Amino acid sequence: MANSITDAEFDPVVLQSDIPVLVDFFANWCGPCKAMLPIIDELESEYAGKIKIVKVNVDEAMEIPSKFNVMSIPTFILFKGGQPVNTFVGMKSKEEMKRQLDAVLA
Repeated sequence: MANSITDAEFDPVVLQSDIPVLVDFFANWCGPCKAMLPIIDELESEYAGKIKIVKVNVDEAMEIPSKFNVMSIPTFILFKGGQPVNTFVGMKSKEEMKRQLDAVLA
């Protein structure tokens, strides 16, 4: 299961990562966020060592979601080299998620 990080952990965990990072912005009360959990868990296993996956609870971390203009959840932002390279919002199929992750690895 992807680690939940705080505002304070964001820079070292995401922006300073040596590998791409998928950040899942979520809330515990969000139905679509819960529906994405099994897909995120599978992707975390499949991309272990190639892409780091972390979660940011928008009810607990206020600074980072605001900084990246997260208005809806789930929102996924893919970072590479400390920069956001792709953002996608809402429920996605595993295949669509894999296309996004594979594109950043190419």
